[in-house]
Amino acid sequence: MKLVLAAFKPHALAVFAVIGLVLARAMSELALPRVLGLIVDKGIALGDTAYILRMGAIMLGVNLVGMVCAFGSAYLSARVATDVGSSIRRNLFRRVTSFSPSDMDAFGASSLITRVTNDVGQVQNLSMMSLRLMVMAPLMMVGGIVMALSQDLRLSSVLIVALPLLAVMVAVFGRVSMPLFSSMQERTDGLARVVRENLSGLRVIRAFNRRQREETRFAKANADLAELGIRAGRLMGLLMPLMSLLLNVAVVAVLWMGAIRVNAGTVQVGSLLAFTQYLSQILFSLLMISMLFVMIPRAAVSVRRINEVMERQPGIRDDESACALPAGRDIVFSGVSMRYHGAEEPALLDVSFSCEPGEFVAIIGSTGAGKSTVLSLIMRFHEAETGSISLGGVDIRKLPQSGLRSLIGYVPQKTFLFSGTVASNVGYGGRQDQVADALDVAQAREFVDQLDGATEAVVERGGTNLSGGQRQRLAIARALARRPDIYLLDDSFSALDARTESRLRAAFKARAAGSVVIMATQRVRSAMHADKVIVLDEGRVVGIGTHEELTASNPVYRELAGTQNEEARHGA
Repeated sequence: MKLVLAAFKPHALAVFAVIGLVLARAMSELALPRVLGLIVDKGIALGDTAYILRMGAIMLGVNLVGMVCAFGSAYLSARVATDVGSSIRRNLFRRVTSFSPSDMDAFGASSLITRVTNDVGQVQNLSMMSLRLMVMAPLMMVGGIVMALSQDLRLSSVLIVALPLLAVMVAVFGRVSMPLFSSMQERTDGLARVVRENLSGLRVIRAFNRRQREETRFAKANADLAELGIRAGRLMGLLMPLMSLLLNVAVVAVLWMGAIRVNAGTVQVGSLLAFTQYLSQILFSLLMISMLFVMIPRAAVSVRRINEVMERQPGIRDDESACALPAGRDIVFSGVSMRYHGAEEPALLDVSFSCEPGEFVAIIGSTGAGKSTVLSLIMRFHEAETGSISLGGVDIRKLPQSGLRSLIGYVPQKTFLFSGTVASNVGYGGRQDQVADALDVAQAREFVDQLDGATEAVVERGGTNLSGGQRQRLAIARALARRPDIYLLDDSFSALDARTESRLRAAFKARAAGSVVIMATQRVRSAMHADKVIVLDEGRVVGIGTHEELTASNPVYRELAGTQNEEARHGA
């Protein structure tokens, strides 16, 4: 709730203006039945046309004031609610983007998307409605009761029966609906997860002819959500008719009792008419409150879900005494061990090695050996459990994350391109002036020039309109364009043919001279030209040396080389 209140704080003046306008509107609404009663009793009953015209003009003026106030309060409340929703969404997005991969896994991508969109939307809608209804409804109810009592005390006995019944209805509805709406939000997450998986894995689904299975999964998730929606709608459908029935019964009771009193001459027709109007206003205000009780439980669930994200502290944070970036660029692993959350075995165990500026270092090993983990630790996507990683002699945990990552050009194993253009993707690191040169080094110029628009050619989200090799070369160009001091390449030549890889490697080595280059790879062909090769096996370093040294002395490396040579011969 603190997050919502903090979002309202900059709009305090507008909130007070809305309250003032709502108050003026409520006063005008409460004045109308009184004026109408006077017109009937003192104008129509006595045939005083001048009085009728005078009070009619007053009634028209009061109506106009109410209309202006209603429009102003609606506009301001919508404006404030929109800004509040935007502020919450912005803060939520900032928090999510500060999460480490383990923090993201704790919620799941689908749930985080739902929280940033659907949950914030629920809070925004409630904010807009509550700015008016939370002020208007109590004012109308209290004011209506006071005005009704001033008209006739005996007729007010109807309120003593009707109001407690309405209050009980609203309370029961709130109690029953809260867990229902909580489940609805969770099932919305589930539906979003199924849709996201289907859209992301569409090619796999079609390739394995599993469309029917996925349609069944979606139908189940959709039916589960629909079932809760129907239950909530049924509850809403029951509440409103019951309240309307009570309202109508109360009006009938007042008219019946009032007719007897009018016939006896103890009350005037205008007073009875005004009392009936006030009764309607009182009960209508309770209907408005019940509308809030429809929205409040769902919004309360959304606020709780938003707070869960905002209150989670990122697993990886900058040290309060973070120091400046060191002058040196050498990277040293000293006895580093790391285990992923929930894993039984460590991903890395007592890993030690060093990389000097100007060195091209290859980290090789089979799938699951821990190659990508080494790169993620350097970028502080994860933290080492034991041991240390230093840059220029300084533990990277003492360096600001943004500063550390500003030194790195990273090419991920799973290439991802953003929707935009070739130029915007390659210059993503902030160096648009380096786009052309980076494309040349990455051997991407040939195919980019053939695209419609060349560097301004459209790239769809994820680069789906490009081949795997083209995406990989653009990702390499993106890292090159940054002109970093450290290059981290995660199996970055896997989609390239031997000829393109050879040309790219030569151009890359010339361009990256003086930088630290660390490449994770499974292929001996990619590692054999490195200055240093680090062999990983089940998270342990089992060999360090050149290709020739390891071929002669390291059984794990020889086995990798032998297996790949055998595969190459069979492939040929």
